[in-house]
Amino acid sequence: MTEGWIERRALRILQNEDMPLYLFALAAEEVDLVADVARIGRDEAGKLIGYQRPEKRKHVKQIQDYLDSANVLFPNGLILALPQEVRFKSSRGPGASDGLAVSGTLEMPISSVAEGPRPAWIVDGQQRSLALAKTKNTRLPVPVAGFVAVNLELQREQFLRVNTVQPLPSNLVTELLPEIARVPSSRMSTRKLPSALVDMLNQDADSPFYQLIRRASSTAEGKRAAVVTDTSLVEALKESLESPSGVLFPYRNIAAGTTDTAGIRAVLITYWSAVRNTFPDAWAKPTTQSRLMGGVGIRAMGRLMERVMAHVDVSNPACVKQAEEELALVADVCSWTKGSWSELGLPWDELQNTPRHISALSNFLARTYVTQRAAR
Repeated sequence: MTEGWIERRALRILQNEDMPLYLFALAAEEVDLVADVARIGRDEAGKLIGYQRPEKRKHVKQIQDYLDSANVLFPNGLILALPQEVRFKSSRGPGASDGLAVSGTLEMPISSVAEGPRPAWIVDGQQRSLALAKTKNTRLPVPVAGFVAVNLELQREQFLRVNTVQPLPSNLVTELLPEIARVPSSRMSTRKLPSALVDMLNQDADSPFYQLIRRASSTAEGKRAAVVTDTSLVEALKESLESPSGVLFPYRNIAAGTTDTAGIRAVLITYWSAVRNTFPDAWAKPTTQSRLMGGVGIRAMGRLMERVMAHVDVSNPACVKQAEEELALVADVCSWTKGSWSELGLPWDELQNTPRHISALSNFLARTYVTQRAAR
């Protein structure tokens, strides 16, 4: 190993001509010199940075205890996003390739400063890497697969792809989706636009949800202040965007592949501002104090949006007031913070975020709204 560089025997595999894959080994103590973890978070401007979930200390300790034991077999390798500076020199002679892989030498830069940034990023295996940095078995060979990542978007895309067997936390996936161009699966692609809209609602100072949505990147302080789970909002918006009867559906031109995000923003901020104004005592409170902010409330009120906003002109300066007048038709039957839902036979705090309760509450609010509007 020379100063500032580490050299290892490696195999180069060309699954993709533009992105060679390198298979090699590092000693446990070398992983920390080469690679770092890109923790998910937000910078001062609110831009998403990183992609990795928080450290699980108990899991790391369990791995470390095993690594410190005798007769270790550790086949679970790491996947690294390597810097563009890496150099691969193929071996000479006809035996260097078997038609599938080429043997050679891989040279990678390493950090010369103990607390400085590492040149590579860990795409998969962050808990293992943390345990490897602490193990007494410092020279344990660790299998590594690495690819050269030209940007953060590619790292995020690969991170989602390699974590499909053991599912990632849904809120982490939700927050990462808007940041990548090529979504790993069709199931995830349907959540990309709703995820971006949820991000808008959380970041837009005009939004009634401003900084109230709990995201994977939220700081500990931010999570204490946030009272709405992003997954509930994502599902509510996804329903409206995908159903032909949804109020948000007309804002998407599927044939042209375009979306009127300004129009969607106007609808969402108008409606949810009216919800906040109609139920001020139930807004911005934790779910233990208000079922409106829980998944059952968000999903049910999201479905009511389809009926209410059909009668509201968002281009009218008084559109929020119009929506409030529509919501007044159901206000008296709602028990978000006290009392009981007589129609459902449930005390307010027994309403749960389950498909059965979401459906029952949604149907009740829709029936009440239609009946009251017809009688008006």
